Amino acid sequence: MARPIWTGTLSFGLLNVPVSLMSGERSVDLHFRMLDSRSNTPVRYERVNAETGEEVPWKEIVKAFEYEKGSYVVLEPEDIKSAASEGREAVEVEAFVDADSIGPEYFEKPYVLVPGKKAEKGYVLFRETLKRTGKIGIARVVIRTREYLSAVMPKGDALMLMLLRYPQELVDVNDYKIPEGAASKHRISPKEMQMAEQLIDSMSSNWNPDDYRDEFRDRLRKVIEKRLKSKGVVTPAIDEEAETPENATTNVVDFMALLQKSLASKKRTPAQKHSSKSARKSGSKKASVAKKPVAKKASATKKTTKRAAARKAS
Repeated sequence: MARPIWTGTLSFGLLNVPVSLMSGERSVDLHFRMLDSRSNTPVRYERVNAETGEEVPWKEIVKAFEYEKGSYVVLEPEDIKSAASEGREAVEVEAFVDADSIGPEYFEKPYVLVPGKKAEKGYVLFRETLKRTGKIGIARVVIRTREYLSAVMPKGDALMLMLLRYPQELVDVNDYKIPEGAASKHRISPKEMQMAEQLIDSMSSNWNPDDYRDEFRDRLRKVIEKRLKSKGVVTPAIDEEAETPENATTNVVDFMALLQKSLASKKRTPAQKHSSKSARKSGSKKASVAKKPVAKKASATKKTTKRAAARKAS
């Protein structure tokens, strides 16, 4: 089972629903290692000082902002943390907008909000209210050290949290040369338009995501499996299943009273803070030993020559 990115609250008005933030995507890319073709040993990427060429240990590396070419201002970890929001483990809904009012270019990455123990009622209340009103919640959420704009929306029985791009991250389409105006302005005839519509109608179907696969990945995997069989390599199965930590228990909440208070005050309750610790695991390095073939010595043989003189008598 996947582990939650963090465990906190989903808050709107005075209601706080304990949730866990889970990843909503799965990496299916085939990852490759770089090898030295002479010995088939892995090539390691190192952190090297640009001036001295020496490797720099992690403990000596700091983050800096290059404000001019070759000029930097160093930032401490506390500087970055101070810029983040205080509600580090909360999805704080600030407003509700129509579900179809956000363009597709703003959506970036999906997450799943999973309710904590005894938090099902608040979770379902929020989900069903969004469905009935056709709204989605606009919220801010801090993931690790960065604050994101996000949208909370229903998806079947689940609540999805979609990270949104800020307007500053999008390129204005007017920066590019785009053909403007109606079809007639570009000498498109009504007959051409009718035929194009007929083509689209003939190719129209219901959206079924299961009908589509990454065919390049499938073909590449077959090539890898063929290589493995030809080399006689056996890959052991790895069990990566890990236990999922239990969510925090919550008390029974009078949702009617909280809703009434929220409507009256129109104020949000600051989210509860939860301290989280992250452990870093250092990977062990394996040294590979290359065997060199031993040269064989050839024994020298001595050649003997015989002298024979034969004269024929005439």
